Amino acid sequence: MKKILIADDEHKIIMTLEYAFRKVGYEVFIARDGSEVLELLKTEIPDMILLDIMMPKVDGFTTLQEIKSQDNLKDIKVIFLSAKNNPADIEKGLKMGADDYITKPYSIKKLTERVEELLK
Repeated sequence: MKKILIADDEHKIIMTLEYAFRKVGYEVFIARDGSEVLELLKTEIPDMILLDIMMPKVDGFTTLQEIKSQDNLKDIKVIFLSAKNNPADIEKGLKMGADDYITKPYSIKKLTERVEELLK
């Protein structure tokens, strides 16, 4: 079973994504900010991380930087899911090593298809 980590501070988004990915057969982990992501990665290595940028404590950019700096984590696929739709933010996210950058609002169907595509 493939593992996906959803990192977002919005409860509604977490619930929607958790349901959608469980339905298509993923084991789902939840984090509400970057520090929870980094803590969870000490015990679980997901195949994919859906990462919000604007979160309390540790933001998505800082979280991604930390993930990419660790040998055992750097190959995890990461998609930024963010309301930040400024081209400079998108470019920054991709340059930092995100596999994709999807702006909110987004289609759950397209998101699950993109995740599947990246995990082939």
